[in-house]
Amino acid sequence: MAERIIDKKEVEYVAGLAKLELNEEQKSLFLKQLNDILTYFKKLNELDTELVEPTSHILHSANAFHEDVIKPSLPQEVVMNLTQHKKNGYFKVPKIL
Repeated sequence: MAERIIDKKEVEYVAGLAKLELNEEQKSLFLKQLNDILTYFKKLNELDTELVEPTSHILHSANAFHEDVIKPSLPQEVVMNLTQHKKNGYFKVPKIL
């Protein structure tokens, strides 16, 4: 079995934060899976990253903005025919209070 990095109590704590109800079998499964994942991540510390520049994204794209172009919109009749939830020419939605 892989090195233990977290224990069952920590799995229960994280499950509680996520509002998950886990049975004992699921706790054991998640404990093994999470420890396997964290053990794998520890292997990354073995890599020599001395010459690797820090980056926030792997793609080198600059601002990918598009110019706003005015186009005609759909007529109200066409849009309103796309829904059953309408009243007096407007979309009918539930009240939110």
